[in-house]
Amino acid sequence: MSLVSHVRLMASYNEWMNGQVYAAARRLSDEALALDRQAFFGSILGTLNHLVVADTIWLKRFCTHPAEFGALAAVADLPMPAALDQILFPDIRALQAQRQMLDGVITALAAEVTGVDLDQVFRYTNTKGVPAAKHFFSVLMHFFNHQTHHRGQVTTLLFQAGVDVGVTDLISRIPNEEMN
Repeated sequence: MSLVSHVRLMASYNEWMNGQVYAAARRLSDEALALDRQAFFGSILGTLNHLVVADTIWLKRFCTHPAEFGALAAVADLPMPAALDQILFPDIRALQAQRQMLDGVITALAAEVTGVDLDQVFRYTNTKGVPAAKHFFSVLMHFFNHQTHHRGQVTTLLFQAGVDVGVTDLISRIPNEEMN
């Protein structure tokens, strides 16, 4: 599998998993979603907001990539979140709408990216003001891994609340190859 194909697989998995997680989360009341469950971002809603915050920050950073990806136009004018634990959307329905918009941007970005783009050194400054220069493919892998990490936390919190998300494994999304 090429690096471009892998990025596209990760974008597809990301969108599918977010759909699974939000469908499961919507089975809980607003109160249950906002309940402090002693997780790193407090509640299920807090953790889902963190993912939207972090994805917004990264996608806005990706707007500075020399390739000037057209797919990122929808996020270029979004306000930069103020904090990693900011609650952008206190309502699951509005949060889900934003999540779906971001997932559409991520999928469109994955469709647009080329091998040359992935091999470029990407320069950005983190939220603490520390500059970095890393290969864009590696940054994208971090981006997807971060989402997987926090979705894992959410699936645990949901399970503890009595809601099973179902299959979450990436392997379920990897196509089978021809067997000889």
